[in-house]
Amino acid sequence: MTLSSKYLLRVVLTMLGLLSWCAPLARADAALLLEEPYGHFGAFTATGHAAVYLTNICADSPTKLRRCRDEESGVVISRYNKVAGRDWLAIPLIPYLYAVEESDEIPLFANPKIVAFLRNQYRRKYLEAFASDDPTGEPPEGNWTQLVGAAYDRTIYGFEIETTAEQDDQFIQAYNSRANRAHFNLITHNCADFAAGVINFYYPDTLHRNLIADAGITTPKQISKLLVKFSKRHPELQSSSFVIPQVPGTMPRSTAVHGVVESVLKSKKYLLPVAVLHPVITGFLAAAYIGDGRFDPKRQAMILEADRDRQPPLPSNDRRDYRNELRALTEKHARPWTALQASADPQFDQDGRPVLRMRLGQQVVAVGISRDNILNTSSPVARDLVMARLQSELRKGDPHASEEDVRSDWKLLHQLTLVDKTLN
Repeated sequence: MTLSSKYLLRVVLTMLGLLSWCAPLARADAALLLEEPYGHFGAFTATGHAAVYLTNICADSPTKLRRCRDEESGVVISRYNKVAGRDWLAIPLIPYLYAVEESDEIPLFANPKIVAFLRNQYRRKYLEAFASDDPTGEPPEGNWTQLVGAAYDRTIYGFEIETTAEQDDQFIQAYNSRANRAHFNLITHNCADFAAGVINFYYPDTLHRNLIADAGITTPKQISKLLVKFSKRHPELQSSSFVIPQVPGTMPRSTAVHGVVESVLKSKKYLLPVAVLHPVITGFLAAAYIGDGRFDPKRQAMILEADRDRQPPLPSNDRRDYRNELRALTEKHARPWTALQASADPQFDQDGRPVLRMRLGQQVVAVGISRDNILNTSSPVARDLVMARLQSELRKGDPHASEEDVRSDWKLLHQLTLVDKTLN
């Protein structure tokens, strides 16, 4: 191949790369979000939460939709119970997931104090009209916390399907003109009913409840399964699946999402009494689950991280190797990180990125906890934070991070190790 031919080939490949990068941004998509259950309600029912991410629709306020401008990344729209008397609210993607405005502000590690701080700061800036301070000036009680920071509480699965700009315009007009008054009902008008209605607006009669596997209740898992089936029947519509991992930290980990019958079959506190008193019903439930209730949202899902292309999860062999090496480092450089982070106070630095102010001996230091400000910290505690993040990402079970993200965190750990050696 001549030099000119090589040059021409390089130009062509570069142009193709640019086109492939720009193509997803040029089209519109709707992604059904299947969110794992957590907390006390998650222990009672494992059906989780459903929302819809619209890539080409943004909002002037949580109740007023419009087309996105350049550089905007769309909104997540969902039905909530007892939030400002509204049936639905729309929140920009990054705040919905992480309770911050920009991706470079996302903390690498989260605990309950950090999450509460970030949620409250965002509420005071953008959501006062929907969740105002209580009479003492403190954050209000209630479900407003579900509006922002969802990825701190749970792992989220997404099932994306192509839409058109014309469909988006029709959706904006329809939902802006409808009455937006709360009528949440767990049985007949829950979050999954609303999410199904959004997808059905684009593709009528696609999603519906299952009278057998879910006892007639619309569940997030059921409508996700139906959307995947619809996508397979319509390969001309570009579709994909992804998973947004729960942010590493000390927040309680979310649990697997189930349908109604599946919840009964997989919970001893429900299954044993039913099996003893009604063995025939138990058999019927098992048949219903086997026949129409099975669906694995993790199957072939790519890891979606902020500001990164979707990446495959870290292979299990590599995860084991990283975990063994990290264990050796942890034993060698053990510090009381758990106590330090739990007693630290979250704040923002001068650039609006989160830090933890903590006492080390007689000194109070501010430790950067986002990827963009952690290297500004001279304290060795920053290194311990990244080690704690990696421990969460590399724990056994389902993949919790992409290969690229783990490599990036490992590189960050070595950078901070060099700083640690310099300080010592």
